[in-house]
Amino acid sequence: MTLSSAINSAQSSLSNYATQTNILSRNISNASNVDYSRRNAVLATSLVGAQVVTIQRAQDEVLFRKSISSTSTASGQSTLLSGLTNLKDIFGGNDYESAPATMIATMRDTLSSYAAKPGESTLAQTAIADANTVAIGLRDASAAVQNVRLQADQEISRQVHTLNELLADFETNNNAIYSGTQTGRDVSAELDHRDSLLKRISEIIGVTTVSRSGNDMAIYTSDGTTLFETVARPVTFEASSGFAAGIEGKAIYVDGVALAPGNGATTTARGSLQALLQVRDVYAPTMQRQLDEIARALIVTFAETDQSAVPTLADAPGLFTWGGGTVPGSTMVAGIAATISVNPALVQSLGGNPQLLRDGGINGAAYIANTAGNAGFSTRLDSYVLALDTPMAFDPAAGLSASVSVLDFAADSIGWLELNRSEANSSYETREATRYRSAEALSNKTGVSLDEEMSMLLELEQAYKAAARLISVVDEMLKALMAAAG
Repeated sequence: MTLSSAINSAQSSLSNYATQTNILSRNISNASNVDYSRRNAVLATSLVGAQVVTIQRAQDEVLFRKSISSTSTASGQSTLLSGLTNLKDIFGGNDYESAPATMIATMRDTLSSYAAKPGESTLAQTAIADANTVAIGLRDASAAVQNVRLQADQEISRQVHTLNELLADFETNNNAIYSGTQTGRDVSAELDHRDSLLKRISEIIGVTTVSRSGNDMAIYTSDGTTLFETVARPVTFEASSGFAAGIEGKAIYVDGVALAPGNGATTTARGSLQALLQVRDVYAPTMQRQLDEIARALIVTFAETDQSAVPTLADAPGLFTWGGGTVPGSTMVAGIAATISVNPALVQSLGGNPQLLRDGGINGAAYIANTAGNAGFSTRLDSYVLALDTPMAFDPAAGLSASVSVLDFAADSIGWLELNRSEANSSYETREATRYRSAEALSNKTGVSLDEEMSMLLELEQAYKAAARLISVVDEMLKALMAAAG
């Protein structure tokens, strides 16, 4: 080897070491960055020795796709669980102390005590107070359910806005990757950013990707609707100002195609948007229908009937009434739970007489059952207690049994909610574990290991010292040669 070739080889080595050290430094500084993929300098031999020809970025397409798929699934399940937990919170803690079933059971026990001592005015007032608690509880629960729907609707609006911003950012980033690839520029940083965007997009909506020549990429939703292909496609949504029973929320449109809500407690939702639609349009409305059926059943159960020998008058609201002021039929009345109340004729503070619950006559003389004014009259009170445990017809649209007692129906409503919430929680734990394992596997494949990077840095340090020593030796030989030449 000539001195000139030796010095050239040493200089080339130093240049390579500088590039490699720079890459290792970047790897080490981004060791805790979950969106960073490890870089590696690829060397190739040439006439002047080894040279860095490209910067290679660690990647695993299969693991990455599995990671964003599990992220979408876990995000959808987490969002649904959160929505069901919010619905559960409406009824109090784990004992469901604020649930209609709990309050109706308390009212029934008070009515039983009142029936045993029908002459006690204090028990009459307590029974009316318990009934008022039931009515207030149903109204509050109805308002809370609609508030859950409104919150879900507002969150949908926020996430749709975020999704559109992410897609716009993805378009800019994808164009930079494509143009950089065409010119041979290192686009590792842009690829990291694009992967990060895909992760964030997949949390909101399930996606599949298609890689094309030049590092170009297209994005589609899980059901095949285009999200991005050359340009970002619009995701549109019109938020609602408020909700009530029977009012439906607006749809989310992806490139003009409506996004379907998730289905089931182990939800089919991919991403949070589909799960939010499921909470807003499936679970919360079902709970509202159950509340409405409980309210309707109570009004029917405590209705007054014409006591004449030949009845001619229609049944009229008794203990409970509502905004419609009539006794509803056997089918659901949307929103009835939002207006149910105790009949003012029974409320002492409003000038009413609580004993009318025992005697009848809330709606006039034709409805009086205790015509003799007997203080020990308990027939009506006993019939009310019995009716609360007697099967009656419920609308199947409520999603529960169509022929059970009011108390059983209210208890079944709690069971329905808890069953779905429990299944959603179990599925969330499983899917979150899958998401974590997928992310961990991807990190192990493409992430930075400080031990490996530090080991390589030590090797480069030793190689750098060898190259520097070679230059020093060549320098000494040149000096000796120059001295000998005089």
